[in-house]
Amino acid sequence: MIEHRDKNNQLPKELKSVFDELEIFKHLRNAGIKRNFGFTCSYLFQVIFSLIFHHKSWFGLLESKKADGYPAKDAVYRFLNHSKLAWRRFLTLLSASTTKKVDELTHQKRPKVMIVDDSMFDRNRSKKVELLARCMDHSSLTKRFYKGFRMLTLGWSDGFTFMPLDFALLSSIKSQINGISANIDKRCSGYKRRLEALQPAPELVSTMIERALDAGVTATHVLMDSWFTHQPLIQSVLDLGLDVIGMVKAGNQRYIVNNQRVSLKELYRIATLVKGKKGILRSIHTTLANGIPVKIVFVQNRNKKSDWLAILSTDCTISEQEIVRIYGMRWDIEVFFKTTKSLLRLQKEFQGLSYDLLISHTTIVFARYIVLSWQNRCNTDQRTLGGLFYDLCDEVSELDWAVALQQLIELLEDTLKKTNRKIRKLIKDQLQQWIKGLPNYIKAYLPISLCEV
Repeated sequence: MIEHRDKNNQLPKELKSVFDELEIFKHLRNAGIKRNFGFTCSYLFQVIFSLIFHHKSWFGLLESKKADGYPAKDAVYRFLNHSKLAWRRFLTLLSASTTKKVDELTHQKRPKVMIVDDSMFDRNRSKKVELLARCMDHSSLTKRFYKGFRMLTLGWSDGFTFMPLDFALLSSIKSQINGISANIDKRCSGYKRRLEALQPAPELVSTMIERALDAGVTATHVLMDSWFTHQPLIQSVLDLGLDVIGMVKAGNQRYIVNNQRVSLKELYRIATLVKGKKGILRSIHTTLANGIPVKIVFVQNRNKKSDWLAILSTDCTISEQEIVRIYGMRWDIEVFFKTTKSLLRLQKEFQGLSYDLLISHTTIVFARYIVLSWQNRCNTDQRTLGGLFYDLCDEVSELDWAVALQQLIELLEDTLKKTNRKIRKLIKDQLQQWIKGLPNYIKAYLPISLCEV
């Protein structure tokens, strides 16, 4: 009897205000993600965006009592599988714009960094996913293999707020299980993302950083772990005007000291002892084989106190403590990976076979994290990202009765217009008394005009 008059009223108040503040729909339009026919792209985007807060899968939502208020299954899947939508441009616009807002709240002397890392994108139960490959989990002690992709991610952090800037789902030429679909248009952005998936990760990192800098993101250092801290990539980052701070491991890489090429273990023996600095063992100024001057700090391994870890910095002007402190900001990206996979259902919410669906859904999950991260930065309370997420879930569950209550009041107003003046005044008086007796948290959901009747 009460129809849903506003299809776009799917967001709780807290999320709707953030959508307006971050201009998410504007970024969608500027990225060229617009409607060709049927539902608008902004409406489909917010339906998928809000899906996680209902604690239901897409099929579960369509089988629920709320199904009449949502588009059909095919509309959402057509949207996610569209190969011509520029999802990277949308994510770049949104993250760069939000990063600038965070930057205004950050002290100028506070270091701002970009962080590079990769993570598992697991699709072990899949067989026919486009560009599916057999990848190795290098973070595991057993070095196990899995079917899926490597999610190479670039993020920004000021030590308090983390924002994802860019990503690439990497496949493999040698370990590839499925190739590129023959039906893809080679002129579209989806085909370019597919070609990118077959490129080496170090080549993509410098391109990602350059794209972020062009979008207006500011940073002083790039943080990376030992899988990326190698001379060619270090040189590429330096050419972009940023310094590198990264973990290095004892491998074939050599360092020049007194015109002699030494290994990392030999460098540790000749490094200067650092006294009075807890956890910092030694440090030394040296030069990489390609002539880049660096400062290497040796710190104690917390997991094995008899061992040490080495942190390399191309910024030789800062102290050992500052190098270690800045490198500690790299942990923000690990928290990001954990949050997107455990709370925001990355790689689990949709199980399509198209590479375009993987890109579009991952972008939407990154957008969810940006919204939560911005809310966490703006709130004065100490809620974590997980706490914010569950609060929004509670607010979405209240959204249905709030909308129904508003529509019921609107229905009464329409009915009053058809009655005579005497009966209208009597009913309005009764309605006013009823509204006054409602709790404040319910009054907040009513239109302002109704409280003035």
